[in-house]
Amino acid sequence: MASSLDVDLRSRVQAAVDTQLKSQQEVLAPVGPATDILLSATTDLLSGGKRLRAAFFYWGYRALGGADSDALLRAAASMEMFQAAALIHDDVMDDSDTRRGQPAVHRRIAALHSERGWHGDSDRFGAAGATLAGDLCLTWTDEMYATSGLPADQLARGRGLFDAMRTQLMGGQFLDVLEAALGWEGATTEQRVERARHVARVKSARYTVEQPLLIGALCAGADDATVAGLSAYGLGLGEAFQLRDDVLGVFGDPDATGKPAGDDLREGKRTVLIAYALDGLDDERTARFEDLLGRADLSDDDVRWMRELITETGAVTRVEDLITELADGARRALETLGSLGSLGSLQPAARAALLELVEISTARSS
Repeated sequence: MASSLDVDLRSRVQAAVDTQLKSQQEVLAPVGPATDILLSATTDLLSGGKRLRAAFFYWGYRALGGADSDALLRAAASMEMFQAAALIHDDVMDDSDTRRGQPAVHRRIAALHSERGWHGDSDRFGAAGATLAGDLCLTWTDEMYATSGLPADQLARGRGLFDAMRTQLMGGQFLDVLEAALGWEGATTEQRVERARHVARVKSARYTVEQPLLIGALCAGADDATVAGLSAYGLGLGEAFQLRDDVLGVFGDPDATGKPAGDDLREGKRTVLIAYALDGLDDERTARFEDLLGRADLSDDDVRWMRELITETGAVTRVEDLITELADGARRALETLGSLGSLGSLQPAARAALLELVEISTARSS
């Protein structure tokens, strides 16, 4: 049976992204060839990815009867440009070495500085270049949306949430940094879990699923009832997506994730998975675990010990149960729309695609 997602989205989104980058090369030409450093790093980063954010925008629009078009693909592809900005900045803040199986943008630019023997500190130069590359992607996000070719009245309907998404993500990124600085000392497990889930929702979950989906739906004319139903679907699925990322950040295969094994442990990410793990440890093992968490020089043996402990405490099972609960809730949200009579306004192909995207977003290895 053919997938409901067989509309060649990935290649069409890639074509829209490539067109945007090519046009920006011409815009930057008067500045000089030095800007090729930023463009090439950004182009390579944007050559991969699951394209889920574009897919949610696309199917949100199609769900309300909007027609497939090159303009729709360009508007949807703006979500991938936004994702690139978030990844570039996130890797700088997390001091990550790799992204999608290649050096992170700041590492790549720093290596170039070092290879060519330029003056100053290579890492500082790399961070500066990556920050600017991320800022360029933010600018191009807005341009792709505004010049997509969708009718002006449609773009206007989605514009408020489009702007809110970009602002809220920056707030979420800062909250993530702040949470790491504050630590969890004195917090109960319930408080740790809730804080971790809140960060997951505002930093990643909303802009991964809910907001792209709703922007597309609003552009196509979604009413308040439909927006509420799609929001319930998107919020639950977005959080489930991030929880899966958290599991993969500790247990994922580097060949699939494009990041080193146990990378989240070295970065010291305080996730729901880690909160549950700490809940099941005695004082002695808690002290060692907390001492190792966030150390960039973690050995393979340390990572192995921490993984075994996380599994032994039942933390993985608890997170998997939560992922299942949230994914089931997303499916029920679509069913509830149907029982209220609103689902009749959603196109069957789009509804099938949204159901399929639940599985794709949660049962994945990368």
